[in-house]
Amino acid sequence: MFDDLSKPLADRMRPQVLAEYIGQQHILKPGKPLYEAVASGRLHSMIFWGPPGSGKTTLARMIAQHSDAEFISISAVLSGVKDIRQAVADAKRVQLEQNKRTILFVDEVHRFNKSQQDAFLPHVEEGTVYFIGATTENPSFALNNALLSRARVYVLNALNHADLIAVMNNALANKDKGLGATQVQMSEACKQQFAMAADGDARRLLNLLEIAVELAVAGASQTITEKITREVISGGVRRFDQQGEEFYNQISALHKSVRGSSPDAALYWLCRMIDGGVDLAYLARRIVRIASEDIGNADPRALEITINAWEAQERLGSPEGELALAQAVTYLACAPKSNAVYMAYNAAMRDIKAQGSLAVPIHLRNAPTPLMKSLGYKKEYRYAHNEPEAYAAGECYFPEELAGTQYYHPVNRGLEIKIAEKLRHLQALDERQAKSS
Repeated sequence: MFDDLSKPLADRMRPQVLAEYIGQQHILKPGKPLYEAVASGRLHSMIFWGPPGSGKTTLARMIAQHSDAEFISISAVLSGVKDIRQAVADAKRVQLEQNKRTILFVDEVHRFNKSQQDAFLPHVEEGTVYFIGATTENPSFALNNALLSRARVYVLNALNHADLIAVMNNALANKDKGLGATQVQMSEACKQQFAMAADGDARRLLNLLEIAVELAVAGASQTITEKITREVISGGVRRFDQQGEEFYNQISALHKSVRGSSPDAALYWLCRMIDGGVDLAYLARRIVRIASEDIGNADPRALEITINAWEAQERLGSPEGELALAQAVTYLACAPKSNAVYMAYNAAMRDIKAQGSLAVPIHLRNAPTPLMKSLGYKKEYRYAHNEPEAYAAGECYFPEELAGTQYYHPVNRGLEIKIAEKLRHLQALDERQAKSS
């Protein structure tokens, strides 16, 4: 019988050996480097990167057990350099007294600053500890390069639906550590609802299941009913960590779906973010940006529609204003695409940074004072409205060093087809003027 049934179900059901571990088959099946390292007890420093409830802590504990290593755990949320020093001292004592290796597990390692992360380096280098860090954030951004270079990164995925059902069945059947002794049953339909509510997080699933069983037992029932299921899983939210890795992944997916002209996928990612509690003002700003970056002058109405959607969202609030954002996103996805303005803007900015502050040509300068006129400001400027077709053929509006530069190259889609035709016509007028001169 499990020695402490007062512990949370998720803690009691933590797998002890590889055979009990559910999920992460992409790194934990025979032949994979991590599986072989764990099975053989060969240790190396590691970073586990994955969403909450994907089994990072469990895997670290399992590695320590398979390797017959001491397991020391600290949390970056609650600990500092003093705790790191104490953990290292404990590891040295274990090595001296028991001749055992030590795994130092650091949960939420991305919460440590640079100096705190650097404190691990000498002890990892000299082999005092094997370092295993767990993070929900992208290690490329959250961790020091020095620490990353000394540890192998393993990506853990959110558990899939089948994995979650297996976790739930194990907990319901296990009489020693789980809920088997209660003999509470639940239908497959209810299990499916629990798995959906868990959203890939095994810990969340077991916490919800434990509450449901407690409610059933309290009501003298042997079944987790539909009513209990609805009561327990109501108010659940999807994974959407504001400003975290998942946040930027979903924004990227929305943008690329619009660029790829997929209104259905664009709507899906928009709704995923709204369901996860995204800041709607931020979302509206990004949608406006997409209108200029990926549609541009191929359909100038796109920018107008996105601005109107943003204003509607601000005026109406949620949930009414969210429909305006959905309308804008589907319009953008279906609109003709052009990144010509985006590319032209970037090219112009590159020239500005490379060329410095080039002087404004004399003929383009304003001359509101007699001194400016005497210096030649505005002299020989040709007023376009007085020229044929309201175009001063051959006139140069660039600094002399950039004369003839072309940034904007309209694409052969949407309104930019006509824009390109007009620009070609004007270029022909320039060439004709140059020959006549």
